[in-house]
Amino acid sequence: MSDYLQQYDAPLAGLLHWPQWDTLTAALQHANDGGWYVYYVGEEVPEQPLPPERFAHVIGELDRLLRRDHQEPYLGIVYVDDAAQPAFVKIYDPNHLGSSCGSSGRRVLPGWTLSRCPPVDLHAAVANPGGRRRWWQSLFA
Repeated sequence: MSDYLQQYDAPLAGLLHWPQWDTLTAALQHANDGGWYVYYVGEEVPEQPLPPERFAHVIGELDRLLRRDHQEPYLGIVYVDDAAQPAFVKIYDPNHLGSSCGSSGRRVLPGWTLSRCPPVDLHAAVANPGGRRRWWQSLFA
């Protein structure tokens, strides 16, 4: 099993509150050394980590997207291995949640993963909504 899949299947801590997201995004920006892979599940699997300036931009855009599309007093759709020193993050798309914990018997894939190791294709189980795909592609236009 690849390192990515091991991290993907490992227990992760859920961020329940928005201040925890703020702490995580600050930690990600602090650890922004050009070693982060950002994978939008359903798009082409990235072969290279993002340069620091592109990673910073994506984190900012993900923050704006989550705040706009997940207008709840709680968060609950972001999972991380270690919020203080993250190496793997799952972010579920607020417009395609299903049951992210898997209690429905159907495993819902996250919208995005951020990882220190090269990702593998997770798209086989779920197709992403076209509107979100267009949003994602606009970040790289």
